[in-house]
Amino acid sequence: MLDIILTTLNSKYIHSSFGLRYLYANLGDLQAQTLVKEFTIHERPLDIVEKLLDFTPAIIGFGVYIWNAVETEHCIKLLKQLQPDIIIVVGGPEVSHVPDSPNLVAMVDYVITGAGELQFRRLCQKLLSQEKPPQKVVTGIALPLELIQMPYKYYTAEDVHNRIIYVEASRGCPFKCEFCLSALDKTSKSFSTELFLAEIDLLISRGATHFKFIDRTFNLKVKTTVAILEFFLARLTKDMSIHFEVVPDRLPEKLRTILAKFPEHVLQFEIGVQTFDPDIQNLISRKQDNAKTCENLVWLRENTKAHIHADLIFGLPGDSLNNFAKSFDKLVSLNPQEIQLGILKRLRGAPINRHTLEYAMVYSKNQPYNILSTKDIDFKTMQRVTRFARFWDMIGNSGRFPHTKPVIFGSQPFANFMQLADNLYKTEDSSWKISLRRLFKLLHQQLVSILDIDAEIAFAALEQDFIHCNEKGKLSSLLSLQDKQGKPGNRNKRQKQH
Repeated sequence: MLDIILTTLNSKYIHSSFGLRYLYANLGDLQAQTLVKEFTIHERPLDIVEKLLDFTPAIIGFGVYIWNAVETEHCIKLLKQLQPDIIIVVGGPEVSHVPDSPNLVAMVDYVITGAGELQFRRLCQKLLSQEKPPQKVVTGIALPLELIQMPYKYYTAEDVHNRIIYVEASRGCPFKCEFCLSALDKTSKSFSTELFLAEIDLLISRGATHFKFIDRTFNLKVKTTVAILEFFLARLTKDMSIHFEVVPDRLPEKLRTILAKFPEHVLQFEIGVQTFDPDIQNLISRKQDNAKTCENLVWLRENTKAHIHADLIFGLPGDSLNNFAKSFDKLVSLNPQEIQLGILKRLRGAPINRHTLEYAMVYSKNQPYNILSTKDIDFKTMQRVTRFARFWDMIGNSGRFPHTKPVIFGSQPFANFMQLADNLYKTEDSSWKISLRRLFKLLHQQLVSILDIDAEIAFAALEQDFIHCNEKGKLSSLLSLQDKQGKPGNRNKRQKQH
């Protein structure tokens, strides 16, 4: 009989819930009565609830995150309508900062805040013994890492072959960047490297190839970092990829030596730059050596085959469009393969919320709680940068326009790309559902008419990228085709007929 279901709604099928597997690994004797069942946010709540009820559980535990809170709420509403006696327990970062909680918290029986490995087991033991604790909010207890059972053997064969395998060699973060929930941690602690690598070795022997480390500061303890990298280097397979989050200003010689040994397509580094503005860095308690960060990014691009994904955040307190443009231009000059442009989000419990009044920070009340305006950035500007980020993903990060990007940039990358993004949106009235072939046509038009680039130079760059994308036919033929969108009146007439 299944008494307990651990479930969550992942954003994509390829993702696997690390948190649920940790809870399951630490349930002890209750494992025999427990099932881990995952869904995605793209499935209908009715279908999810039907599948959950098929198991007739006594307890359902939901992992709640910023990306699934709305969909999870819909599921919980249905469950409480259909089977109100089922005990619903929620945990995860989106519900761990009571009373700053989403609406679904009012509907559930229990909330576990913070680390849940110990408290979820204790709560389930009491509930299955017909002992219902009177306190709805259960405060999590962070166990010493040596007392936590690792979850890696509970990745299924389907997980191993079809999903990203999440792993962690450490927990916590010693830094206090206020936009991040890790700022609430007091320190960073490491699991036993020997035990951790033994578990990863078993995963590799089962065929796992895609590993994503969730450590916030993977390269903080260089000895451990080098040991882990040497471990993977000795076990490389042709399909292996390893993703790390790296502190940008810490790259000592021992680490450089091992990084240079990895072949192409294996290492993926997420490097959080966020801003190069020292005043903003100080305001949000971010310690970053900008000179060392630039030096390290250049070294990584010139001396390793790692894929660099560098992050910037727009909308931080004290930020402005001009400041953000300077950070963007500097990062472009360092040439990472991808620049992820994020809009600041209000994470529940994050220390950055202390700046809300002083900097007139207005956040959306809907997930993912994006910043809408600040004292220094009006709503219209925020919308422009949001569209800039969308077009940047299509053009700058997609890998489809390596020859066209430098032509767009010229001597002022941000200004030129903003002008391009503004006019692409003006032309299409959307930043979504633009086909690649349509994008080639639009770029040719905009490069010539808006950015005043010589038509032959624009065509030559786009033609190389057209071939690079393995598009059929010739770019010249595509550009000569007339748009077949019809007049607005005709489109409206057709729509009314249907």
